[in-house]
Amino acid sequence: MIGSDAVSKRVLGIDYGTKRVGIAISDPLRLFARRLETLTRVHGDEPGPVDQVASLCREHDVDTIVVGLPLRTDGRKSEIAEEAIRFAEALREKTNLSVDMFDERYTSMLASRLIAETGAGGKGKKRDKSLVDRIAAEILLQEWLDLRKIRGLSPERP
Repeated sequence: MIGSDAVSKRVLGIDYGTKRVGIAISDPLRLFARRLETLTRVHGDEPGPVDQVASLCREHDVDTIVVGLPLRTDGRKSEIAEEAIRFAEALREKTNLSVDMFDERYTSMLASRLIAETGAGGKGKKRDKSLVDRIAAEILLQEWLDLRKIRGLSPERP
């Protein structure tokens, strides 16, 4: 059982994209993920919205960031994977926090399926794509949290 003072910092999960960046956050005990917001990318913000994410980390008392690594179905890095890696490195440098890359294959597909099955976010082309990104970040972060529990890793640090 985790003591009340054992964990208080949160984990931020990021579904990195070229147009939008989905953000999710853990609870202080690092048991559950919940979607937080979607950041819209602006032209020329390479490597991504680092300052906005750093601000969210301060606001929500985060000490660990999990960035989705977009791999191909065969496990090879996709073109955007290198961008996500540069984004993660920039976050690590800007925030001095622990930044972990985590396989995000199928999270956007699962998020879209969840939205379609529940009827949330509109239908067809009118579907709220920013909701897909937030839910994908939530799925990514929950999988990361669950994997740590399964492996018996300490919730405090990666």
